[in-house]
Amino acid sequence: MRWSPSRRQVLGASLAALAAATTTEASAAAPAHALSPSRSLSRARVTYDALQKYFDTADGTGLVREQYPAASDDRPYSYEWPLSQVHVAALDLAFVDRRYAPALAVRAEAQELYWNPSGGTTGLPGYDSYPVAPHGGGGDMFYDDNEWVGLAKSQLHLQTGDRAALRRAEEVFALVESGWDTDPDHPAPGGVFWTQADWNHSRNTVSNMPGAQLGLRLHQITGRSRYLESSRRFYDWTNTHLRTPEGLYWDSLDLAGAVDRTVWSYNQGVPVGVGVLLYRATGDRGHLSQARRTAEAAYTHFVTEGRLLTQPVFFNSIFFKNLLLLESETGGSVYRRAMADYADHLWSERRDGSTGLMRFDDSGTTQAIEQAAATQIFAVLAWPRGAWRTLY
Repeated sequence: MRWSPSRRQVLGASLAALAAATTTEASAAAPAHALSPSRSLSRARVTYDALQKYFDTADGTGLVREQYPAASDDRPYSYEWPLSQVHVAALDLAFVDRRYAPALAVRAEAQELYWNPSGGTTGLPGYDSYPVAPHGGGGDMFYDDNEWVGLAKSQLHLQTGDRAALRRAEEVFALVESGWDTDPDHPAPGGVFWTQADWNHSRNTVSNMPGAQLGLRLHQITGRSRYLESSRRFYDWTNTHLRTPEGLYWDSLDLAGAVDRTVWSYNQGVPVGVGVLLYRATGDRGHLSQARRTAEAAYTHFVTEGRLLTQPVFFNSIFFKNLLLLESETGGSVYRRAMADYADHLWSERRDGSTGLMRFDDSGTTQAIEQAAATQIFAVLAWPRGAWRTLY
């Protein structure tokens, strides 16, 4: 599993009103805990502003460097996944502070510098892992990289009605469908591959569950049955082959039939979100029950048993956002409080007060994706509860 970062329900009017109210609240004096929307918004601004200051390439592209300080052998720009999370950070922050709308526009344009209209090995267009010409030479297509962008586009559409974002999300989903394993002779045939690259042939929770989540968002928006059917297929395959007896999810299955049993936080969060969206699409409470079971098991595994801080912050941001999506359906604040406690830890223990940069090791280096993920956590904690329905 990759560790290094290198590598028709439009809610517009009501959500905009809720966001405006939250932005107004942010001008008030803030109590100490991150459950305060105003305190969270202030933290998100500081963290994103530091991202802009230290990672922007300042060449007019809106692209960022992979890390700060840069190493002598770093490429000019980050890979696609870090940039996508910088894009999402701007998206999450702009929702509650419209002053960041221009920043979101810049990141959305930068995102398209990875778009390969010629297509990859399946002949369909998608986002390469590195910018395409003239800014770079492109790279392998990763299905999960594309899914995160598709989910960001669906979130933007749900919040604003942006039709171009919807079209791009649909193109991404077509690419993901093309990544389905069709060889009946493979162990556990089926599943979406992680990447089109010939150096890896695994089928991962992270290439199937975010694909299912994207398809369910597209079904919600368009009503088209194809999206629901494909999402069920991705979800069912992952549940059959990668779900643990406790309701958690292992990482991947290769073509030799070997399972990587690593349990990552984001691989628990996304199935929770998928279960919520499947329940909304079908009315089958079994899906909601499964989502709750996974959320409870993941909470025990990572929060109660103290493993949360062993996970990358960019996995935890996805984990917690999906838990908020669950609480948007079930009520309660257990997961929001856990997210707020984690945000407090980031702010008090991981932030360099002189720069606003997050530090997660002793090297003095910060990854762009780490700074972006922290921004997302702070920003979403400033969202009104009614907006959590658009999260992934």
